[in-house]
Amino acid sequence: MSEDKTSEKSSRKKGGRAARRASREGGAGDNNHLKVPYISRKIPTYDLLDEESLIKIEQAVDTILSEIGLEFRDDEITVNLFRDAGGDVSDISDQAWNIKFEPGMVREILKTAPERFTQHVRNPKNTVEIGGDAMVLAPAYGSPFVMQMGEDRRYGTLADFENFVKLGQSSPWLHHSGGTVCEPTDIAVNKRHLDMVYSHIKYSDRGFLGSITAPERVVDGIEMCRILFGANFVDKNCVIMGNFNSTSPLVWDDVATKGIRAYAEANQGSIHTPFLLGAAVSPVTMAGAIAQSLAESMVGCALTQLVRPGAPAVLGTFLSSMSLRSGSPTFGTPEPALGSLVMGQLARRLKLPLRCAGNFSTSKLPDGQAMAQGMMSMMSGVQCGANYLLHAAGFLDGLLSMSYEKFMMDLDVCGALHTYLNGLEVNDDTLGIDALREGGPGQHMFGTAHTMKHYETAYWDSGLNDDQPFEAWSEQGSDDSMLRANAKWKQVLQEYQAPDLDVGIDEALKEFVATRKASMDDSWY
Repeated sequence: MSEDKTSEKSSRKKGGRAARRASREGGAGDNNHLKVPYISRKIPTYDLLDEESLIKIEQAVDTILSEIGLEFRDDEITVNLFRDAGGDVSDISDQAWNIKFEPGMVREILKTAPERFTQHVRNPKNTVEIGGDAMVLAPAYGSPFVMQMGEDRRYGTLADFENFVKLGQSSPWLHHSGGTVCEPTDIAVNKRHLDMVYSHIKYSDRGFLGSITAPERVVDGIEMCRILFGANFVDKNCVIMGNFNSTSPLVWDDVATKGIRAYAEANQGSIHTPFLLGAAVSPVTMAGAIAQSLAESMVGCALTQLVRPGAPAVLGTFLSSMSLRSGSPTFGTPEPALGSLVMGQLARRLKLPLRCAGNFSTSKLPDGQAMAQGMMSMMSGVQCGANYLLHAAGFLDGLLSMSYEKFMMDLDVCGALHTYLNGLEVNDDTLGIDALREGGPGQHMFGTAHTMKHYETAYWDSGLNDDQPFEAWSEQGSDDSMLRANAKWKQVLQEYQAPDLDVGIDEALKEFVATRKASMDDSWY
């Protein structure tokens, strides 16, 4: 055989292997391919606490709500909604009220909230279910800084934002485009929400979160969805969600409550997430933080039902610890992970979808610390039964930075979790008796019919790991995971192709964005 023929044959073999691997991974450039639009978990949740302990936490929540109450820094619309529902309202100052809730009142209001709902997207194949046994993975959210290998930490730009949307769209392991995947700080604060929502629509065909930094920005996102889907469809279906944080401890401000009301009025979804830092804005003990978090989130969810019964609402929690020697926040530690397990139990008792945990880390590099902390936190979300996992990819530097390399490393973890959550199937075929029978004692099974039948699908195949022998790895340059991740995200962006978007809709969206921007001066605050 000639040298050319040998080379051609070798190339075909490599190409076949590469194609099979690309099929398993989803392919770097296969932008619209999702293995599944969301995960349907086939493993049980882990119930940490017994019934007596859960009742004690629920009683503590009732005590917080009935004896301490929550402060609302809002207009009288929100206050009157709770007053009319039976809340005990006391004036604190102009535009500030304390509201107390009798035990059981908030739970009663929450009975109209859906246990599971659908977020529709422009590509129906990527429509997600939120609640029940469904789990949706979304990228990290809110970082002002961006990191990439070989550069200093810098402020994020719109180009970075678009890149992360494209990287998420290119992955078969994320189901949702997320929200503010990084802050595009080169765009005015009062206008960047328009560019972010447009980027989610233009460069992804998956679900997304709208901006929640001001009530009028919430409305802009909903209006853009009406252009995309049609007003009648939006009125009947959830197509956008917002992630709202209470001002802990025990405060809801008007930026959040007005935004929650706007989403609920439009029949859109909202996530209600206290951001609790132990010993700073919540009790230092995790049981107390859980009770506070549940109280704050339940009241946020209840507001949606007072505005529009049946509006989608997600119970949220962000539990974190602190280094009490230095005062620095810590992420990916075991106590908040245990807290997530308990929040899963409490959410199921309330029959509400849950958002919690994520790939949290305080590391300043996508290194061993980052991945160890991330896995501690991420697995707590997996085991607790969370339905929407924000921060599944890219979270670094205590959420101050979005990392290109960690984004790719976290995507690989998300891929592994798909297999983990699919559980283990036991039947005559998977027991493999025929493989043992064919080979017999003392014989390898590489060539058995059973192995040949399953070898391409038996094991999850990482798109990033190097599992070669040391010698082969060394001869090929001794690249570590950060170097491989750096090459991977650059390859994905090079191969990215935007999903099709109707030209008329695209033009209408651009016109809306341009008109809204022209209607206001730039504000950088």
